[in-house]
Amino acid sequence: MSSKKVWTVAVLVTVLTWSTVMTVLGQVAAMATLLPSLGLLVQQMVQALTGPDGPRAPADPAPTATAGEEPPR
Repeated sequence: MSSKKVWTVAVLVTVLTWSTVMTVLGQVAAMATLLPSLGLLVQQMVQALTGPDGPRAPADPAPTATAGEEPPR
C-alpha cells in the first residue's frame, strides 16, 4: 500500500472516530450538520483507495502554444 493510501485511511479513521465521539457526547445536532460532508469524505476516500496511484490526466487537454505563437482564445 502506498504512503498516499496510508495517509488517506488515517484521515478517514480520524474523522470517523471524531464523529463517533461527538455523537457519544450528545452532540447530535453537530453530527446532523456534518453528515453531508462526511458522506462526501467517505466517497472521496473510497475513490482514492480504489483508483490509480497517479494523478488523473484531464479528459480533453487544451492545446498549448509553442514559442512565438499566440495562445488560442
